Amino acid sequence: MQFSSFKINSSLLNALNDLQITTPTTIQEKAFPVIMSGRDVVGIAQTGTGKTISYLLPCLHQWKFTKDKSPTVLIVVPTRELVLQVVEDVENLSKYMQIRVAGVYGGVNMIQQSPLLAEGLDVLVATPGRLLDFALNGTLKLKLVKRFIIDEVDEMLNLGFRPQLIRVIDLLPKKRQNLMFSATITQELKDFIADFFIDPLEIEAARTGTPLVNIKQAGIKVPNFNTKINLLKFLLRTHPEFSKVLVFVSTKKLADDVFDNIESEFHENIGIIHSNKSQNNRFEAFRSFNNDKLRVLIATDIVARGLDFDDITHVVNFDIPEIAESYMHRIGRTGRADKKGVALAFITKNDIDYRKSIEELMGCKIPMMKMPEEVEISKELTLDELPQVVMKNVLVSIPKKEEGGEAFHEKKGKNLKVNMKVRRAEAMRNKYGKLQTRGQKKK
Repeated sequence: MQFSSFKINSSLLNALNDLQITTPTTIQEKAFPVIMSGRDVVGIAQTGTGKTISYLLPCLHQWKFTKDKSPTVLIVVPTRELVLQVVEDVENLSKYMQIRVAGVYGGVNMIQQSPLLAEGLDVLVATPGRLLDFALNGTLKLKLVKRFIIDEVDEMLNLGFRPQLIRVIDLLPKKRQNLMFSATITQELKDFIADFFIDPLEIEAARTGTPLVNIKQAGIKVPNFNTKINLLKFLLRTHPEFSKVLVFVSTKKLADDVFDNIESEFHENIGIIHSNKSQNNRFEAFRSFNNDKLRVLIATDIVARGLDFDDITHVVNFDIPEIAESYMHRIGRTGRADKKGVALAFITKNDIDYRKSIEELMGCKIPMMKMPEEVEISKELTLDELPQVVMKNVLVSIPKKEEGGEAFHEKKGKNLKVNMKVRRAEAMRNKYGKLQTRGQKKK
């Protein structure tokens, strides 16, 4: 099947031809007629299967010109990098259309983004927090939204965006089409859908756990961090086919450690991206890597989730993620658009259970390869790898306070705590020797 069989307008077809996209993926083929029918949709498809085009194409095909400045299509995504990517996708597909699109996200001053909304929009792409900022201060009106799209909805819920999504939904018109796209279908996602959407149709294409046939996987057993660094340097130094490498790590600290250890040798060809980096730093690293100005990009899972990098030759799992689905998201960055890719995993003895979970999810084993003999096996451990010394918590009993005894001498009379009050009758007796009366009053 070709996109021409979708009976979409010539403007979109010409844009797809310019992008050299002619054949729809499974999720695109399944989603297009359902979305065109106006029904709510939950699309389940893993990274690299073309989710973005699957919802943009029907939405842009149904777009109609309006003089209103408020958007009719609202797309919510979890990260600022994904905002830029979706905006770029809309611009590429609407190349021959007069569609106004903009993206807003946190981390920058709202004043800088306000003019984008004031000029008028047809399609708005936003992160949940910044979207609410503009909606609640009156800058953005959502009353004309006809299609509400949540991309990477499972990741949105994982990141704790459920309260913001609920507030956004409350601001939208009741009559609208809802489209949600996710790589996984979790119980939290099922509950969210049941609470706020009515009978959406679930479309599944290559659910997470189905290994992409274009990706060659391999695992290498390594003992520690420094050996991983030696192995990574060796692969980059001796294998020129590692021309565009995405290195995944689980934490921001680990990303910084890897960068610091290999930056001196590959300083002009390596970048890093995680949430502690400045806005400009993240965008520059993203653009440089996508434009082939960087050979290696070190990234954390959250930042790289949903980003569509072009022509990645190798994905390196510097560590094994605790969540099996995250491994699938990682390796799905390569082997896209019918191109071949390689995914390597550096596996330590502490990763045995994680590896087992991944293999159970995929339904197949990760093939193992031997450590190259040229790689130095380091015996030096990092502070995180050193055995943890557990100190026994001994509770010391506090001795009871001894009660004090009596004073060793008598107190002076003026210091004695006695009742010194003397009644009048007693005072008269002491003075006159007998009780004195005042006499009776005469009548």
